[in-house]
Amino acid sequence: MKNDGCQPSTDTYTLLINLHGKASQSYMALKLFNEMRSKKCRPDICTYTALVNAFAREGLCEKAEEIFEQMQEDKLEPDVYTYNALMEAYSRAGFPYGAAEIFSLMRHMGCEPDRASYNIMVDAYGRAGLHEDAQAVFNEMKRLGITPTMKSHMLLLCAYSKARNVTKCEEIVNQMSESGLEPDTFVLNSMMHLYGRLGQFEKMEEVLTAMEKGPYEADISTYNILINIYGRAGFFERMEGIFQSLTTKNLKPDVVTWTSRLGAYSRKKLYRKCLEIFEEMIDAGCHPDGGTAKVLLSACSSEDQIEQVTTVIRTMHKGMEIALPA
Repeated sequence: MKNDGCQPSTDTYTLLINLHGKASQSYMALKLFNEMRSKKCRPDICTYTALVNAFAREGLCEKAEEIFEQMQEDKLEPDVYTYNALMEAYSRAGFPYGAAEIFSLMRHMGCEPDRASYNIMVDAYGRAGLHEDAQAVFNEMKRLGITPTMKSHMLLLCAYSKARNVTKCEEIVNQMSESGLEPDTFVLNSMMHLYGRLGQFEKMEEVLTAMEKGPYEADISTYNILINIYGRAGFFERMEGIFQSLTTKNLKPDVVTWTSRLGAYSRKKLYRKCLEIFEEMIDAGCHPDGGTAKVLLSACSSEDQIEQVTTVIRTMHKGMEIALPA
């Protein structure tokens, strides 16, 4: 477009900034923003919100705040979407009280929070382990007549799951059903993971049975949870049984599946077994990532083994970007 002598419009720049933001390329989004200003193309409220969102996705709250202030200097009034984006930035950066300040400012400025605003606050407190605060926001939302969605319940569930409060999590799942919201695969996977972490394997398997019989199909994430939980518990036979059953369920192991399986043997320093599984993974066409390399290296108990693993990974994956741990 620029090569043809046609200058991009504000809408075009906003679209491009949005695309880079969604790809977690905030540096590129900022570069485009600076370019449009240098071309005397004036950003509008949507442009600023897109850029705040770009920084929010990466938890760069200070940069998001800078853009927010710059927008106000440009005499543009933030709307609910801009405030939400800035709240999200603080939430992802792990500063729930920063998000709460923006939430209060928003109301003070006469901008009414929407359902997404409340969900962001539930998430902000939940991420920080402040499940009581998350519950208070959830209750406030209901008190104001804003009906919690599936996402609202899931965020609250995650908050209590982080606190390992299984009773409260079960209560939330029941509330969802009573509200006409049928728990989906994500919710059931979360419950399975919680039961597994607490060593409540019977309950974990009950959820799996319900999933396999119910309307929501178990996905690869479901079985990855089982493989990880059984592997950590040292139940290798159960773990291998789950792994071998994947083909009968038309599910292909992904990098998380293979890495979880590797991790079980790595924790026992079963170096040869780990190398064997790693080779299986490569033969299956699954590309290892940095996490796989780290797990494989943790199986080593000598300098020779570390050198061998490093050589194997680099030889088999020339041209692939695997960040080996230092």
